[in-house]
Amino acid sequence: MSAGEMTGRADSGGRPEPEPNPRPQGQAQAHGTNGTVEAIIRAQLNKALGGKRGVVEGALPTITFTICWIISHELRLSLLLGGGAALVLLTVRVAQRSTPQFVLNSLIGIGLAAYFALRSGKAEDAFLPGMLWTGTVSGLMLLSILTRWPFVGFLVGAANPDDPLAWRRDPAMVKVCTRLSWLLLLPGVVKLTVQVPLYLSAQVAWLGVSKVALGWPAYLGALALAAVVLMRGNTPYRVGETDTLKPS
Repeated sequence: MSAGEMTGRADSGGRPEPEPNPRPQGQAQAHGTNGTVEAIIRAQLNKALGGKRGVVEGALPTITFTICWIISHELRLSLLLGGGAALVLLTVRVAQRSTPQFVLNSLIGIGLAAYFALRSGKAEDAFLPGMLWTGTVSGLMLLSILTRWPFVGFLVGAANPDDPLAWRRDPAMVKVCTRLSWLLLLPGVVKLTVQVPLYLSAQVAWLGVSKVALGWPAYLGALALAAVVLMRGNTPYRVGETDTLKPS
């Protein structure tokens, strides 16, 4: 080591200066300290949905139940096969030691459908829990938008656990989150508009078709529209800044 290097690495007392503690690579991105509104929301939506596999696992048991009932009109068999599909997916997840969250959601949904349908003996009641859930979630989503606390903002806040409400202080972030919240609210409203009359008239076959067509495909369509907004947008955002940030 040269004298110049030694001088640069030691203080006046001859003791070596501590090495600087560099910030781990990617830490700024993990906490969302820099980037764009759209990039943060896109990452959080993907995490919330569990990626492509999570979407498939969440939908497959319901699709199995619906198709089986349309073909056989056997309620118990349809519930059994739908639950069996969820259990198979759950077994695969456990064997791979990966999170079973999205499979468990489907399993709970099938269990509730079985409880309502078998208790009343009416096949259309298998769809009632899903309709009630959709109505509740849609109502909460609408309330969040009207109060200017759009629910998508909380997905953004999850990326910044040190200050999960920092997004609320950024008007640009609130604007984008509101726009995306409207897009994600639309499938639930359309689904209920179609399913409620079908349920009241006991049109079980069409309830099954609408459950598949207006379930995950409709939400994927809404997410595709949201993705267009996210991909095209470039709204600057820095977590922790209190100054008003405007879209570029």
